[in-house]
Amino acid sequence: MASRAAFPATPGAPVMNPGMNSPGHPRMAAMNPAYRAMPNPANQYPHPGVPPVRNMPMGGMGSMGSPMSGPSYGGTMTVRPGMPQTAMDPARKRLLQQQQQQQQQQHAGGMMGHRRGLKRRKMADKVLPQRIRDLVPESQAYMDLLAFERKLDQTIARKRMEIQEAIKKPITQKRKLRIYISNTCTPAKPEGEESEKVASWELRVEGKLLEDPGKQKRKFSSFFKSLVIELDKELYGPDNHLVEWHRMPTTQETDGFQVKRPGDVSVKCTLLLMLDHQPPQYKLDPRLARLLGVHTQTRASIMQALWLYIKNNKLQDCHEKEYINCNRYFRQIFACPRMRFSEIPMKLAGLLQHPDPIVINHVISVDPNDQKKTACFDIDVEVDDPLKSQMSSFLSSTTNQQEIAALEMKIHETIESINQLKTQRDFMLSFSNNPQDFIQDWLKSQSRDLKLMTDTAGNPEEERRSEFYQAPWIQEAVGRYIFSKVQQRRQELEQVLGIRLT
Repeated sequence: MASRAAFPATPGAPVMNPGMNSPGHPRMAAMNPAYRAMPNPANQYPHPGVPPVRNMPMGGMGSMGSPMSGPSYGGTMTVRPGMPQTAMDPARKRLLQQQQQQQQQQHAGGMMGHRRGLKRRKMADKVLPQRIRDLVPESQAYMDLLAFERKLDQTIARKRMEIQEAIKKPITQKRKLRIYISNTCTPAKPEGEESEKVASWELRVEGKLLEDPGKQKRKFSSFFKSLVIELDKELYGPDNHLVEWHRMPTTQETDGFQVKRPGDVSVKCTLLLMLDHQPPQYKLDPRLARLLGVHTQTRASIMQALWLYIKNNKLQDCHEKEYINCNRYFRQIFACPRMRFSEIPMKLAGLLQHPDPIVINHVISVDPNDQKKTACFDIDVEVDDPLKSQMSSFLSSTTNQQEIAALEMKIHETIESINQLKTQRDFMLSFSNNPQDFIQDWLKSQSRDLKLMTDTAGNPEEERRSEFYQAPWIQEAVGRYIFSKVQQRRQELEQVLGIRLT
């Protein structure tokens, strides 16, 4: 019968009547070790403390004797006896095969996603359940450490965000750059009776940072955007009295500058040094500079000072917030009684100028006694704060990440092992308190799980009795079943012979 076809007997074993004590019965099949290893989809436990089948210890039924060997349930699905199975055309069969392949691929992808998900554990996975904390009062110390770790992680995350925001802005500090200016002179030397070598001098401009803690020393030229040396115009004429150096995209940095010219008399010169500010700085119009208290600053600092002045003097329109009502000073500077916020950058561009260069006056002496003298000048420059590199290295550091991840995984595994041990303990306690009721409830639970896993249609308890097959619908079901088999055989013959039977 169909009910027996779903539970084939083991080869070589005697055929038994599938009664209550038969291996083919669902209750006794639940004792099968192969079945005990299957997951419990229903996850229903009629008796308190009954764990899922997958967590039941394999040796948990030692006092009950060895489990009875039963058949495996990987066979065909059971159908109601007498109901025909309609023949399946090849197109539908291919469609079902494609669907099965897609389901297998999705299942494989889901397993890979599950493995990836194991790496991304949640904070809740490290928390001990309340029932375990009640059972082991000493576990409160672990929970206190977990709360401290949560606060520490929040503090570190907040500090990292603050560092990320701070590192976006320029972090600089002022340092002293010492400039050394020296020169040498080469007097004229006779080289024959009629020829004489021309006397010349050489000017050197060098510099270095004082107390530079950096390992990589910055080149002297990296601090400047341009350098202009203006010599005496009366001695060298209007075309040869200027020596200029301007930074270009392909400029090679150098430790100093040298200028060589012919001459045997002392020369007055002026050095114009234009600092290379990063970000660029601008000099404000004198009237706006006096009003804001800012002389030379970056564009962002100037806009901030301008907004503070507007806010402190309540120049923003009360009804139309996008407008500014200019006071008498703003009217003189911006030449308008009222303006929008969006117009400020355009109007401010006409009031910004390049910052003033650093001017150094020096005398190039050709006196041999002055050859060893060196003039020194100290100027303030802005350099990157060493703290910025430390902040960047802190953000990009992954030194302890692997160790922390390994410890996190170990904690998760330990908590999971504790939960499994607690489940096994509850299982054993439930069995020891009331073995008879526990076994009955457990078998009922396994019977329900078996129906869900095997997708069994009908009621096996009724189908195993002979009265079930005396019902009125049996004759019609048998007729339909035979008709479907005839149609299926007919289609197979048509495909083999390549003809259509009429």
